[in-house]
Amino acid sequence: MGSITLISAENIAMMRGERVLFRDMSLAASAEGAVLLRGPNGAGKTTLLRILAGLTRPEAGHVVRHAPCHWIAHRDGLKPHETPRSHLALWAQAWGQSKSEIEPVLDKMDLVRPAEIHARHLSAGQRRRTALARLLLDPRPIWLLDEPLTALDAEGRALVLSMIARHRQSGGAVIAAIHGEAEFAADAEIRI
Repeated sequence: MGSITLISAENIAMMRGERVLFRDMSLAASAEGAVLLRGPNGAGKTTLLRILAGLTRPEAGHVVRHAPCHWIAHRDGLKPHETPRSHLALWAQAWGQSKSEIEPVLDKMDLVRPAEIHARHLSAGQRRRTALARLLLDPRPIWLLDEPLTALDAEGRALVLSMIARHRQSGGAVIAAIHGEAEFAADAEIRI
């Protein structure tokens, strides 16, 4: 199953103002695979993920997605007045999912206790878990993750790493921008 390419990019180029972020960037992620994006802050990792997600158009090159993808940004995307439950309810509605899916996801992400706490009062780790919970709400084969382990304690990191492992074992692919230790094996590592 690992030989099925789920997403590929060929000869991608991107500029920010007059500065070339990257050029001739090519990558592919196969089923059960993972690609790590590495580089200093401002190098273009997030921009590359946005291009892969179809949110930003590259200056050159093209992306081919053979399956739907999730894009989880470095910022959590929670409004200050949202709770984990209301945030997931909004996404469930947008994706045509049943609201009955929310409770099992809150449980898996250890968000049952803070489910009704406004985001402005959640810890950074609880906000991160809420954002990552979207991955479980609507299964999609491709996960594009920008710093997925940021702000998580040891328990939260273990939870997310087990999610990534299960996703890959079920035929999914992960492309992740990572600072520091990835804590999971990857098929390729790209320096930007």
